[in-house]
Amino acid sequence: MTCGTQYPPSDAAPPECPICLDERQYVGLDGQRWTTPAELRTGHRAELRELVPGLLGIGVEPRFGIGQRALLVDGLLWDCVALLDDAIADAVEQAGGLRAIAISHPHYYTTMVDWAERFDVPVLLHADDAEHVMRPSPRVEHWTGERRELWEGLELIRLGGHFAGGVVCLWPGGADGRGALLSGDIVQIVADRDWASFMWSFPNFIPLPAREVRRIRGVVETLDFEDAYGAFWPSVMAGDARAKVLRSADRYLAALER
Repeated sequence: MTCGTQYPPSDAAPPECPICLDERQYVGLDGQRWTTPAELRTGHRAELRELVPGLLGIGVEPRFGIGQRALLVDGLLWDCVALLDDAIADAVEQAGGLRAIAISHPHYYTTMVDWAERFDVPVLLHADDAEHVMRPSPRVEHWTGERRELWEGLELIRLGGHFAGGVVCLWPGGADGRGALLSGDIVQIVADRDWASFMWSFPNFIPLPAREVRRIRGVVETLDFEDAYGAFWPSVMAGDARAKVLRSADRYLAALER
């Protein structure tokens, strides 16, 4: 219940969750707690918002797990939430359905296999994070390299940082054709939404080394985008987002060098 990651069906709950035991996450004060998809559906509901034309946000109320929301654009489900009910499925179908699922990093894998089976689509994950898949499935496709082109100009880009296989998605049709970056929290949009940050662990406040932030900055510099959408409802960087992310990296590096 802390991270929302799904495990294969079993008669008893697993003894532990490697995702939560990893230093990037945590086990809550009450210890490991488990639930099932059926239980989740009884106490939670879908929260659906059209963020801009062509971009549907899919969240869960009340908050569950890490509290992220997914995004649906041009048939791609970007990131994932643990809840999958009829309201969500109907909204996805009304928006044109799914062609694939892509997820920025393991904290958002959640019930990706349930989603893939419901919509008969693959889950595209970077191979560098393959060890973090807790429910194996033939639906999961691990890709390698630095970039993977999809369709309609959508492109997955390995940015690393938070996880070795951390991925962002470039949506060239966003911001009226000026491009948008779907960043999860690989590039974390912070409370002042004109800025972003980069961490190895957000809940445990473990920073990334300067060399990794410089590398990430170098990749971002090659991308064209006007807006950026992070992992949570408020996490939207509207206008001049590429320059804001670059200056955020510069601020991060300057702080390390003081």
